Amino acid sequence: MQSRRNFVNALLGAGIAAPVMRGDAFRRLLRAEAVGGKLAPSAVSDDESYWSQIQRAFDLDRTMINLNNGGCSPAPTHVLEQMIRDLRFSNELPVDHMWRVLEPRIESVRHDLAREFGCDVEEMAITRNASEANETMIFGIDLKAGDEVVMTTQNYPRMQNAWNQRQRREGIVLKRVKLETPIASTASYVDQIAAAITPRTKVIEVMHISFQTGYIAPVREIVELAKPKGIQVFVDGAHAFAHFPFTRDELGADYYGTSLHKWLHAPIGTGFLYVRKEKIKSLWPLMAGGIEQEGDIHKYEEIGTHPAANHNAISVAMAFHRGIGIERKIARLRYLRDRWAKQVLAASDRAHMITEIGPTKSGAIGVFGIDGMDMGKLGGWLLAQHRIVTTPMVTDEFKGMRITPNVYTTIDEVDLFADRVIKAIKQGVA
Repeated sequence: MQSRRNFVNALLGAGIAAPVMRGDAFRRLLRAEAVGGKLAPSAVSDDESYWSQIQRAFDLDRTMINLNNGGCSPAPTHVLEQMIRDLRFSNELPVDHMWRVLEPRIESVRHDLAREFGCDVEEMAITRNASEANETMIFGIDLKAGDEVVMTTQNYPRMQNAWNQRQRREGIVLKRVKLETPIASTASYVDQIAAAITPRTKVIEVMHISFQTGYIAPVREIVELAKPKGIQVFVDGAHAFAHFPFTRDELGADYYGTSLHKWLHAPIGTGFLYVRKEKIKSLWPLMAGGIEQEGDIHKYEEIGTHPAANHNAISVAMAFHRGIGIERKIARLRYLRDRWAKQVLAASDRAHMITEIGPTKSGAIGVFGIDGMDMGKLGGWLLAQHRIVTTPMVTDEFKGMRITPNVYTTIDEVDLFADRVIKAIKQGVA
């Protein structure tokens, strides 16, 4: 297997850095690799001499501390510049430069994503986000009145809205499972989903990682539960891809939708839809293609005129992602999560974690609560007084705050966040 160092050297040596990639970003990777060498991911997770090189690949507003990368992450500067370069080139003569020159390069992007996900290239469709991918599944499957769909009450609202529309138009039945927060165990999760299944269940929609709590669902166990019953499992992977290591075969998934502007650091407005080859023919696209495309993954990309620049820059982001390495990446993200969480938990018995933490648990997403504190007000205070961006999660089921650092986040930033939360616990917020 090609080492990360050899991989980055090959990119530079082949001249890919000019003009497609900004060379200094990959030199940052080389410098970082010189520090990390052959060390285990856990040994590099707290090494600031390594991660400071990665951080310099991003041009950011460091007067703000962004701890909402779960919503949307900045792209490394070389990824953004690649997209802008192609936008300018497209604008010179769109019908030629965009359609004839740039659009065919989507096939390279398809290849890169398929290799990383572990599927055939003819099972990988490039979309604009997870919502587009997931709604293709939701509106694409044939259902009739009385057919049942199982999900949890915490599934993403846009997906729930899509199912609600099918319920209103066609009379399908939605069965929402209310899970405990936090989840007691894998067995508990699977058992509660299983209890909602009836002979009329046709689809289970599962979030690979919960956007509200950071819980990583046992997708494979749900697939193994559903498949013998002829139930389709739609996986909403909006927060999962390029966040922690997994492949299609490890999940056993037939359908998967994700965004790439979160953890892959691709341009805003990029995602993918995976559909197992034998399922493509029976899953309708959101926008109609020709009848000759019935079994063709490309039918899900029939969305009309769109910029090629956004999706072509995915390959640049993928090269940067591979240069870091997914095992090293998740070790760092867990380290940052545990660093702030342990400080807050140690400071007060009023603080508690909704997300299970530890070196092998969950991912970058950490959700905590403070007994007796209005988490919405805490979020407003952190932003207004300390320029720290967070995500209060105030729902009917729990009250907490979601914190999502990323690879460019510094130790000083998470320490400052923890310090300000501890101050709020002790002194309150105005």
